Amino acid sequence: MITLALDASTYTGSVAVTVDGRVAAERSTGMKGADEERLMPAVVAALETAGVDVSAIDRIVCGAGPGSFTSLRIAGAIAKGIATGIGKPLYAVPSMALVLGGANLGRGRYIVAIDALRGELYVGLYDVDAAQSIVEIEPARLIPAGTLQRLALEYDARVVSPSVIEDAITAAPRAAAVTRLEALIAATGPVDIDRWEPAYGRLAEAQVKWETAHGRPLPAS
Repeated sequence: MITLALDASTYTGSVAVTVDGRVAAERSTGMKGADEERLMPAVVAALETAGVDVSAIDRIVCGAGPGSFTSLRIAGAIAKGIATGIGKPLYAVPSMALVLGGANLGRGRYIVAIDALRGELYVGLYDVDAAQSIVEIEPARLIPAGTLQRLALEYDARVVSPSVIEDAITAAPRAAAVTRLEALIAATGPVDIDRWEPAYGRLAEAQVKWETAHGRPLPAS
């Protein structure tokens, strides 16, 4: 089983190629900046390092957000394009689970917190079990940033975040953590490639302004 995994929920993009649950190659790249698209070259480099032709991929797994609107759209478009091009299934996993995987932590309960701007955070609750699998307990939701520590006490959970947050463990998303999400992947199954979009969490500022000005939703195309 050859898996291509990618995530771009933050300004750090992550790519991994796994073979039968073993990480064969991984790459990370910055996503911020309009001068060049960096994620697809990272995909190409990871495949080359792993010695895997794109036609040999059995499945694609993409971080589904929430997170950076533009970066998520790039990752989603690449994942959908490759899956469509080679006729293989696409699976979506919570990007927060890949953030937790990037921290490489042992058994316990964790809150993953991602900056949602406007004084808010996206948070999700996860367990790492005895087998080191990452299990989603509560999916992502928005909370006021000032309530994070109280929530962590309520759940007796440690905080993990790609942002600098007091008392939090700092970790970037790691696509290779897909090897610890097999139970979740099996439970959710592949997405409908034509209809699937990442969970952006909230609309992009430009879309909000357009819809406010025009009094109607932005057309899909």
